[in-house]
Amino acid sequence: MHIDSVDLNLLRLFDAVYRERSVSRAAESLGLTQPAASHGLGRLRLLLKDALFTRTPGGVAPTPRADRLAVAVQAALSTIEAALHEPDRFEPQVSRKSFRIHMSDIGEGRFLPALMARLGELAPGVRLETLPLLPAEVAPALDSGRIDFAFGFLSNVRDTQRTHLLKDRYIVLLRKGHPFVKRRRKGQALLEALQELDYVAVRTHADTLRILQLLNLEDRLRLTTEHFMVLPAIVRATDLAVVMPRNIARGFAEEGGYAIVEPPFPLRDFSVSLHWSKRFEGDPANRWLRQVIAALFSERA
Repeated sequence: MHIDSVDLNLLRLFDAVYRERSVSRAAESLGLTQPAASHGLGRLRLLLKDALFTRTPGGVAPTPRADRLAVAVQAALSTIEAALHEPDRFEPQVSRKSFRIHMSDIGEGRFLPALMARLGELAPGVRLETLPLLPAEVAPALDSGRIDFAFGFLSNVRDTQRTHLLKDRYIVLLRKGHPFVKRRRKGQALLEALQELDYVAVRTHADTLRILQLLNLEDRLRLTTEHFMVLPAIVRATDLAVVMPRNIARGFAEEGGYAIVEPPFPLRDFSVSLHWSKRFEGDPANRWLRQVIAALFSERA
């Protein structure tokens, strides 16, 4: 017998008769007439080729086949019932949900400290997992549910829902006291003077590499690393320069030991956004975390 031949209502009827041990009481609980219930039970008997219930002085008793079937039917109906009555709101204080987020290492440094502090206040049981992906993987991963959100400047990511968080621009970070800083230049003269510097770059941040290419500075590249967060220590210990986002660089400069230079780079201005899939637009948990993130980081907040 194929499952397509079984009406879900017949399984509800079976479950009611099994629980009530009476066809008439089962019919009443389901809002059916007794003839309709008897007819439905007859259809199920034919499909399963088993009597399912036998008459007793007080009603009916299940057959061994019915006893075995009842366990699976009750579990299936309970699962369906729970799915249909899933709450339409998210309760952060008691939730144990885990969210997965695409974020670069520099994004982790910029956003995670404040976000985790806020989640500790609002949702102490909620967990985050960062999962950095290639740009081409981000949109499919959002749609499939592999990740819940993507943070960053993701200009090549298409067909996602998004909200703008903040504007930023690329600058040059140098060590404090670097000879280059003492020579005050502006505009085009500053761009030309960049030829005097040697650079360190991150291979996974294509936009910073693109800026170096546009300025014909590739021959000045002395070190290429895998991660952004190692760069400040390298810059502080050497005369190497790094092209990086200003918001991140300011955090390092506040600690001392660094200087920021702002040349009029091509492609220097960019926007950081939060991306998610339209599939999960109405999901209560997804909507809640979007609101928390926007309240923390949006320039409109």
